[in-house]
Amino acid sequence: MSRQLSKKTLDQSFWNWFFWNGCSQQAESMLGMAFGQSMAPVVEELYDTKEEKAQALKRHVTLFNTEAQVGSICNGIVCGMEEANANGQCTPDVINTVKVALIGPTSAIGDSLWVATIIPILLTICMSISQGLDSSMALVGAVIYLLAYPVLTCILSRKLFYFGYKSGLEGMSGFMATGKMDILTNSMNFMGLLVVGALTASFVSCSIPFQIVKDVFDAATGEVLAGQVIFNADATINNIFPRLVPLGLTLGVYWLYAKKKWSPLKLMGLILVLAAILTGIGYMSGFYA
Repeated sequence: MSRQLSKKTLDQSFWNWFFWNGCSQQAESMLGMAFGQSMAPVVEELYDTKEEKAQALKRHVTLFNTEAQVGSICNGIVCGMEEANANGQCTPDVINTVKVALIGPTSAIGDSLWVATIIPILLTICMSISQGLDSSMALVGAVIYLLAYPVLTCILSRKLFYFGYKSGLEGMSGFMATGKMDILTNSMNFMGLLVVGALTASFVSCSIPFQIVKDVFDAATGEVLAGQVIFNADATINNIFPRLVPLGLTLGVYWLYAKKKWSPLKLMGLILVLAAILTGIGYMSGFYA
């Protein structure tokens, strides 16, 4: 008799992954324990003996890692393959091989599409909403983000899970063979860079408040104009290259983080120390406005 997963079991498998994928991350198996938990209801329905269930769960708690939202397609594909295995149309070795093969492409697409594109765009929209409102309504943007993020995450992840189950490995292989995956990944990387650039220009605040202020004699009126700005470093730099200082700060932080492997805490400490030192020097010397 052919075995087929019920809608209830598939739903339970998805919700196990959706709610708990980040709760078991550790160095040994990364998302392996969460993947095994996602497969638990599937294994329970498909296999009869205790030995078969134990073997199935054991192969799903091994090393696995991906971007969790887009990576739900892996869970759907493996659900379909476990169903095929229970019906004698697949083998455990093939399932393990497919799981490992899916780590790379789903991670790349997930990081480009979700982490580097959708989340920054959503954050930009919500921060802009908060900035455009008065102080009493400033939390509106945050509330929109708190509601929109889990809803969008759930919709994307659930659709990909069922797409993986229904189309199976053949659908994923066909998608990869056409070259559309490379096009999508490159497009998302490009869009992500644009979004990060826009975020840098809009929300990274850094200036050089160095001014030269003097009293100037106005020959036309014969009066002395007090406190006239002769030179403004920030205005001069922005006239040559708008937002150059925030861009330089962003690139410097990126270089320390990506190339020198500084931790975020160390970077924040460096920025705080530099800000305190430079601010103190500026005010003690009288150069800062």
